[in-house]
Order: sequence, then structure tokens, then C-alpha cells
Amino acid sequence: MKILVIQQKMIGDVLTSSILFEALREEYPKAELHYLINTHTYPVVENHPCIDKFIFFTPEIESSKKELLQFAISIKKKDYDIVIDVYSKISSNLITLFSGAKTKISYHKWYTTLIYNHNVKRLKATYKNCGLALVNRLQLLEPLGIQFNPIKPKIHLTSSEIEGAKKLLTANNILLSRPLFMISVLGSGLNKTYPFEYMATVIDEIVETTNGQILFNYIPNQLAEAESIFNACKPETQKQIYFNVFGKSLRSFLALTSCCNAVIGNEGGAINMAKALNVKTFAIFAPWIDKQTWSVFEEKDVNESVHLKDYKPEIYTGKIEKDMKADAKNLYIQFKPEWFKDKLNNFLKPFA
Repeated sequence: MKILVIQQKMIGDVLTSSILFEALREEYPKAELHYLINTHTYPVVENHPCIDKFIFFTPEIESSKKELLQFAISIKKKDYDIVIDVYSKISSNLITLFSGAKTKISYHKWYTTLIYNHNVKRLKATYKNCGLALVNRLQLLEPLGIQFNPIKPKIHLTSSEIEGAKKLLTANNILLSRPLFMISVLGSGLNKTYPFEYMATVIDEIVETTNGQILFNYIPNQLAEAESIFNACKPETQKQIYFNVFGKSLRSFLALTSCCNAVIGNEGGAINMAKALNVKTFAIFAPWIDKQTWSVFEEKDVNESVHLKDYKPEIYTGKIEKDMKADAKNLYIQFKPEWFKDKLNNFLKPFA
């Protein structure tokens, strides 16, 4: 039996959807399991023990109708028995249609019911602390008779990658015997980024409470913004920030993260990857993001989060979070760091 899972979205989505393979491997121990993903997302699922083969959806395929058609035809030649389309967009619809698989599963949409013979409706209620993002993915396995069982995403690093990260840290005079925190200082965009001066206040609090060492998580094109947050921190905090110590690839970032006591900051990929590495997290949600969906495996003192809705629920009365995206800046201004200072300090107590 050959099974293809399609997820052509971003890193966090690819990592989250990888939980399907653990469940599939348990149900079909001898099956050949393939994962179709965007090339740049591979590092978060590299070395996954339940995935037999990766198929890459390249930028060239994405930007050319001819390339996409040829790619879809090539998928047909692989003779898949089951296709699970987690992406469920036009390109994956086409790939699934051409696959020739007897069993085709995706989310319910009015225009795809002719392509998929199993159209799964998304749930609106979570299961314990699993988070809707995980619950709805695992629902895609129900047509195969696989019962829901909460699974946590996992990232698989090698011992050499972890040792390399430790050497990098010690070479930069970072003491592994002292608390070390990775700060997710920036989101994927400004509408997912806690205001710079507020983030600086949070970092000041972390250093004052724990005397911890700080790493910044940012990508090269975010350098100016990261420097602005650094400059907004108190001088004594700046002395504890190792601004130029960061992973030069996603795998090296993951290895550095695995050496940290916690990842704190903007909710997003860094937080989700830390959870998959069993590193503690404290996430600050964007006011327009649905916490119920992405607050995955919350647990007091382990994985905690804060959202404007936790403190000002009246703002959200009769509204849906995603509809408030355009007003993100004004909503963020209301979300003052002193509101969750006590919760953050309780989270930091074990490191103080």
C-alpha cells in the first residue's frame, strides 16, 4: 500500500500535519508513506522515522501551469492507493485528481466534492488541550477507520546537531549552566508582532527575574526590526542578549532551540517548533488569531500563552478573531505587558 499526504503550506503547517504519519504507521506498519511539501519546509520533518519519502513542490512548479500539470501527471505514475490532501487548494486538488488513488480524502468544500470521495467537515470544538489545528488534521484519518488519538508533533535532531549547537553557544561565552531563553521577537509580519516597546519590556522582565541569557530569533531581512527591539531594552538587559548568536539555517536554529530552557515571544513557527522539541514555551498571541485553534498542548508551567481576549473578552463579543486582522495595530496597543506580568513571572519561577 502507498499513501500520499499533501501539505504545501508553511513550516508550522507542515510540522503540524506530520502527526498523521505516526497514526498511519501504527495502522499500516508495512505501508509506504510519502509526504508532499514545499522545499523550504523540509528541515522540520527531516529524519522523521515514519516518513519513507519526501516529494517536493518547488517554486518552479508553483509558478508554472505547465510545470504543475507535468508534476500532477508524474504523481499518477506512482500508483498511490490513498491520498490525504491537508492543503486543499487548487494545486493540490489537481494533484489529487490526477493521482488515480482509489481513496481521496480532504476537507469539505462545495467545489471539491467531485474530486474527493471523503470530504471531512472541520470541527469547532477542541479535544482537551490538543488544539483545533491538530484535531482537524487527525479527523482526516477517520474515513480510514483510524480513531482519534492526540499526537504531539515531533522534530528529530541528530546528536551531532545538538552537540554542534552546544559548541557554538560555549564558543560565544554562553554558559549552559545558566538559564538560556530564545525570544521570538518578531512574527511573520507586523500584524503578528507584539509592539517593539512592549516586547522589550517583556525581555527586561525575563532578565530581571532570572538573570538569564537571551538569544533572539529573527531572519536576515528582519535585522533592523530586531535591532530596534534590542535598542529598546534596558542597558543591563542588553548585556545579557547575545544578538549575533543565531542559527544560520533552520536545522541549526532548531538545534540551538533544543539547548534553551524556554522559547518566549510571538506565537508562530518558533513556538510550535519548540513544543515539538519538548522545550517549554510562553506564547503571545496576535489579537486576531484564534487561540483555540493554535494553542496546542497547553499545560501550566510547560506551554502557556496569553491573548488579548483573555483580558478583554468584551472586545470580541459577537466578533470572529480573523475578521479583526485589519485592526491588529490598535488591538495590540491595548494588550499591555503588565496585564500578564504575573503569569510570565510564575512561568519563570523555576529558572529564577
